[in-house]
Amino acid sequence: MIALLQRVSRAAVAVDAKTLAQIGPGLLVFVGVQRGDAAPEAARLAERLTAYRMFADAEGRMNLDVRRIDGEILLVPQFTLAADTAKGNRPGFSRAAEPADARALFTAFVTECRRRHSHVAVGEFGADMQVSLINDGPVTFWLEVRPS
Repeated sequence: MIALLQRVSRAAVAVDAKTLAQIGPGLLVFVGVQRGDAAPEAARLAERLTAYRMFADAEGRMNLDVRRIDGEILLVPQFTLAADTAKGNRPGFSRAAEPADARALFTAFVTECRRRHSHVAVGEFGADMQVSLINDGPVTFWLEVRPS
């Protein structure tokens, strides 16, 4: 599984011009599910995401995680993160999980994140979403958990 984390001042996701979810300071996380991913990867990625230290402490060092700052998390499913871009000028999606499998694993991932942190909002799986954000920093990290 893949997570693209962005430290944000605020973020929102809308479908058909209706806001589904919005957050204040915290993390906007785009989530991609690859073939072969399973529940252990979802649990490990949720663990890493909620513990990842990307917020400044009193000395200005990135030593605090989203829980320590009482920040919010917005999870947005994004299958294009699993694209193969190694060759050519058009992405291939053979590495992306089948939609039904990806939906189930994304749902499991959301559950794991909510178990670890109380402020979790979610985009709509399979929808054409409009995402708005104010990236704080900018600070962006790529986390990937692969099947063992």
